[in-house]
Amino acid sequence: MSAVEEPRRRGLGRGLAALLGDPLTAVVDGDAEALGNGLRHMPIEKLRPGRFQPRRHFDQNAIDDLVESVREKGILQPLIVRRLSDEPDDYEIIAGERRWRAAQAAGLHHVPVLVRTLTDAESLEVALIENLQREDLSPLEEAEGYRRLQDEFAHTQEQLAQTVGKSRSHVANMMRLLALPSPIKTMLGEGRLTAGHARALLTAADPVRLAEEVVAKGLNVRQTEHLSQAPAKTAKKPSTGRDADLVSLEHDLAQVLGLKVAISAQGRGGQIAIHYTTLEQLDDILHRLSNGLHGRTPVQPVESEEFSVLE
Repeated sequence: MSAVEEPRRRGLGRGLAALLGDPLTAVVDGDAEALGNGLRHMPIEKLRPGRFQPRRHFDQNAIDDLVESVREKGILQPLIVRRLSDEPDDYEIIAGERRWRAAQAAGLHHVPVLVRTLTDAESLEVALIENLQREDLSPLEEAEGYRRLQDEFAHTQEQLAQTVGKSRSHVANMMRLLALPSPIKTMLGEGRLTAGHARALLTAADPVRLAEEVVAKGLNVRQTEHLSQAPAKTAKKPSTGRDADLVSLEHDLAQVLGLKVAISAQGRGGQIAIHYTTLEQLDDILHRLSNGLHGRTPVQPVESEEFSVLE
């Protein structure tokens, strides 16, 4: 794509009409020449795909459905085109590439077009808005379209919403999808996740892991929302290779004494290490081991030195 020229800043509350100067008139193949206002029939081979096409993927099933409609009713809305500067006899498609593709598959030789003189910036703007007003963009294509209109043309979310006939919250929610990790964007682009799933994953502690679980289990959006709001599970500590019974006893004894305890096996026996900091803590240990005969009152533990009692 060539560098985009500096756009004229404007509000887009009137949608495409604000850019093109007049409303798009619905025409049926055979009537375009009579309507004027830049509308004409044009041979299909004179048209080229647009450089500013926001659509990354053309769904073949949707194209096939459109082909049947074109065969039955013709092209009901003209393509928007501009003359190519390097090939003046040919034209670049600004909006309507799907209709152009369907017309070729349907065997049409001419399509109705609306010819306009547009800068690169205006061409990009028209292409984005025309596609966003339709319902067949993927969630990521829609989100990226909003972002480009906002970043490159300084539109607010409120202006975007008015332009494409959506609510401001819808625009905001779709744009949030751009913050997703790349693996989730891939799943979304492939259709394994819906936009609803993706929005729920935005609040998850580990969104990629949860996305994989959602896809594997076929969870719905409500289930995904519930899982994304649940506290993250504490990661398991790596195994030390120690005997599980010794680890359990070590934990129990530490709970009883209120001090750090380490138990290590040595042949048929082993060693118990009790860590203490003060003499008061040592007195407390002796008090416990002597069933109270040592006569000291237990004190609060503080971690430090080591006192060893051999078995």
